[in-house]
Amino acid sequence: MHDHSHALHPEVHRSRPFVYALLLTLGFAVVEVIAGGWANSLALLGDAGHMVTDGIALGLAGLAAWVALKPASARHTYGFGRMEVMAALLNTLFMLVIVAAIAVEAVLRLRHPPAVQARVVMVIGVLGLIINIVVYKVLQHGDNSLNVRAALLHVLGDMLGSVAALLTGIVIYFTGWLPIDPLLSLFIAVLILISSLRLLRDAGQVLLEGVPRGLDLGEIGRSMAGVEGVRSVHDLHVWSLSSHEVSLSAHIVIEEMAGWQEILVRLRQYLHESYGIEHATLQPEAVVLARVPLESLTRRP
Repeated sequence: MHDHSHALHPEVHRSRPFVYALLLTLGFAVVEVIAGGWANSLALLGDAGHMVTDGIALGLAGLAAWVALKPASARHTYGFGRMEVMAALLNTLFMLVIVAAIAVEAVLRLRHPPAVQARVVMVIGVLGLIINIVVYKVLQHGDNSLNVRAALLHVLGDMLGSVAALLTGIVIYFTGWLPIDPLLSLFIAVLILISSLRLLRDAGQVLLEGVPRGLDLGEIGRSMAGVEGVRSVHDLHVWSLSSHEVSLSAHIVIEEMAGWQEILVRLRQYLHESYGIEHATLQPEAVVLARVPLESLTRRP
């Protein structure tokens, strides 16, 4: 029998970095919208859109971390850890809409580039770079969840977006070449698209209960079969409950049922130390009772 109750993870209590980063990000996004409209710069407006999506991501991440504090119940026996994954998925879909909007506007401006206030763009670009560095440092004090890793990735994209805005101002100020603004806006859109697809992949992997990245199902099965007292392993499944927790279930074929408790302790300790797996549901089977095709068994070498 396995106890499905879950202790709260200490890292989900670290919601304060989300709040600080959210205020900084959305505050500067407002500045960029105002400055971008005044300077007639799509690069600034595009970067503002990127920062808004990051602000929404941080808000959803903070909300999901708060909801994840709720304990498991009779209706939600695994708790609410996957709320952060759902938040990441919603954020990804929203960012894809922003990408499409920036790309369409950039193409239109390439055909008819408007005048841009280069000095304003340069000043905002420098300020944005400073703000993004501060936000990155703040988020580094958070946990290593899917939301935080995605947020850090977005902030790195924001840093490059600020650099792009700065370059836009410099190029226009010294050369007057206006197409640089929509071209760099397209570059920002590509950054958002890349980060969105990465986040979508990670969120989809969790929601589809795929084997977490960095883990090999065959290797785990073979190594478990090598634990003292284990004859073979079958019906092995490994998936993510959330960004914080990896789960495993398997049928364990052993020589004698009398030694199961000791084998169970060894297996759980091995899974924890070797793969960081805390939630393992293991069902013992005596070797004389196991009726599993040879090709489905992971036997001890």
